Amino acid sequence: MTAETAAPLEGAPLIRPSTTDHPLYDAVAAACRTVYDPEIPVNIFDLGLVYTIDISPENDVRIVMTLTAPGCPVAGEMPGWVADAVNAVPGVRSVDVEMTFEPQWGMDMMSDEARLELGFM
Repeated sequence: MTAETAAPLEGAPLIRPSTTDHPLYDAVAAACRTVYDPEIPVNIFDLGLVYTIDISPENDVRIVMTLTAPGCPVAGEMPGWVADAVNAVPGVRSVDVEMTFEPQWGMDMMSDEARLELGFM
């Protein structure tokens, strides 16, 4: 296999890092925590469904997220719920929510709080 046809660089993250140093990051993450998967009593942020929160210098927010399963009954509605929650954050100019299933969500992506809430700890 040549370098031109090689897979992504080994060690490259599967999930793009969030812009955690942006002043709006904490408020956007808090807004994501107000959205719940209707089948699981834990918010989508602590479930690990929000992969990336990317905030531009102009305060445009791009969220890359997933679902617990591709056949989730709220797959069509969840991005709108997230966009509505984040649009309400003062200072946010625009919100784009992108769904992905790469990498596939797993229980290991949950926060310790979510694991405790669901009785896995």
